[in-house]
Amino acid sequence: MSPVLTTALVPGEQKGAYWRDALGRALVPVSVVPDKESSFRGRIVTDRIGGLRVTTVEADAQRVRRTAAHIKRSPEPFVAVGVQTTGRTVLAQNGHEGTAGPGDLFVYGTARPCLMDNPEPFSLRVVYIPRRMLALTDDELDGVMGRVMSTRRGCAAVLKPFILTVVASAHKYLPSASGGLANGLVDLFSTLVAEQMEAKAQGDGSTGNHLVARVREFIDQNLGDPALSPESVAKAHNISVRYLHRLFQDEGITVSRLIQRRRLEKCARELARRGRTTPTVSAVAQRWGFVNPTHFSRAFRGAYGLSPREWRSVRLQA
Repeated sequence: MSPVLTTALVPGEQKGAYWRDALGRALVPVSVVPDKESSFRGRIVTDRIGGLRVTTVEADAQRVRRTAAHIKRSPEPFVAVGVQTTGRTVLAQNGHEGTAGPGDLFVYGTARPCLMDNPEPFSLRVVYIPRRMLALTDDELDGVMGRVMSTRRGCAAVLKPFILTVVASAHKYLPSASGGLANGLVDLFSTLVAEQMEAKAQGDGSTGNHLVARVREFIDQNLGDPALSPESVAKAHNISVRYLHRLFQDEGITVSRLIQRRRLEKCARELARRGRTTPTVSAVAQRWGFVNPTHFSRAFRGAYGLSPREWRSVRLQA
């Protein structure tokens, strides 16, 4: 049975204090201002799916703030991905602000100050992903922190029902299924981040031209080729290397760094994947274009703070 915290049986004068403590214990430390202290109604159901924390929150109007002081009390950072089921959530973080209505998806991080205002009774379902489980850079995550997204199309349309089902049924899954569901959800969220970055690039006239998009697609299709390089990319598109570098001046990354980053992301995801047969670290590295094992290990640790073997162990244990 999933743990349930509710104000239903708490005396009126204690409801507000109980709810503040409940949110801090079930989710992360925050300050809460309920709309009506003595008559406040709130309910939290928490559970786990593999290494993920999942929760359903139903409550009256409230205002929640997470500050630097709260962050210091939280040893592990999480990325929260939520679906608004009823009511509204006004979310502000990382310079972004948006209002999530029923059916919308929103993202925020627990390692940054955050404001969530619920001006009316609401309900939502949230998945908390440990930051260490995401093969994403801080820059990539910054692009979605504090964002509210429509779930009518794209990857968000796939992620929404997945989150709703997993959170609602978390207590029913066997441990053997939970790990696969957790990794599937992490991969779906990572795909959503990539989709959002691509949409942003295409919407920017200085960086979103068709040639840049074609180059990125070509790189992704040829990551396993050890000979993939700025020179081979330029040759494949009948342009000079100098012009290729000029195209990527506004992308915030060089072509060489992009190739390495995408290779490392593929390796990180494959190393974290469960299966009947587990490929060796060197086999995974070679599959995605890394010829030198020492160089691969050094680059992987530089990107994720762990060796490839440590990364695999942490993800599989989670």
